[in-house]
Order: sequence, then structure tokens, then C-alpha cells
Amino acid sequence: MSIERNYLRLTATFVAATALCAWSAGCGESSNGNSAAHTHASGEHDHDHDHDHDHAHEKEMAEDGHGATVELGEKAVGEFQVKASRDGDVKAGAELPVDIWITGGPKVVAVRFWIGTEDAKGSMKAKAELERDNWHTHGEVPSPMPTGSMLWIEIEAEGGLKTVANFDLKM
Repeated sequence: MSIERNYLRLTATFVAATALCAWSAGCGESSNGNSAAHTHASGEHDHDHDHDHDHAHEKEMAEDGHGATVELGEKAVGEFQVKASRDGDVKAGAELPVDIWITGGPKVVAVRFWIGTEDAKGSMKAKAELERDNWHTHGEVPSPMPTGSMLWIEIEAEGGLKTVANFDLKM
């Protein structure tokens, strides 16, 4: 194999790897525009999701493209204490970044959420990923949004037990 051919292969590999890194590094939409399928693995986020709700955090979130953080509340659900927030405005057909904190109860193995009605009809569930002390993902808001839409959170504990919580979207 010639030196030129090896150089071209090496260059093509480098370009592909660089493009893949750039694509997977942020919180934005995937390359096909399907943001509901995009979730974050632990450590991929470079911004703080500590929701002590200071103005520096709101500014950082707005600069990140998510928009201002809206606290949705905290409640006891089964054996869990659940707190939720969203970033930015809720718009039909758009993505919505959501953060969920879960304490107490058995070990949590999966967290899914959707916007809409309890039966999830017309909604797409998004699986969240554990970041530091919170679960985070971007989910799709249905279009049209059903009347009375809420944030629904399904918490799956070890052993398969599922608990569901809901929060007003505070639009």
C-alpha cells in the first residue's frame, strides 16, 4: 500500500472521529433532528445542574441554549422523594430538557418521563441518564399537546417495581 493511500485513510479516520466527538459533546439535537432519542451519559454535560436557583445558574442555562430553569416542585411518591425542573419554554413539537432528583426508597435503575396524559397516548417517553445527583434528558413535547398535559415520571427500582409521579409544567 502506498504512503499516499495510508495518509488518506488516516486523514479520513481523523476527520470521522473529530466529527463524532463534536456531534456527541453537547446537549443539542442529534444530526437527524430527532432530539427525543438523544440522552446524556454521565459526565457528558459540562454545565452544573445544581438547582439552588441562583441567577448565575439561570444565565449559564440560557447561554447553553436550554433557557431559564423552572422549578416544578418536590413531592413524596411512594417511598421516594421526587424533585423536578425543566429548562426553557414548553412548546408543542419541540424538545424539553428535564432534570429529576430522586432520594429515598430502593435503588433506582431507570427513570423515564413524558409530557402529556398519564396513559402517554400521543407522547414519546424519554429515558433519563444519571448525571451527578440527578437524572437528565431531553424529551419531545407532543404536537398537539393534550389539554391538561403534565410532566409524568416513571421511576423503576431494582426488582422491577415502578412508581409514577406527575408535576404541573408551570407554563
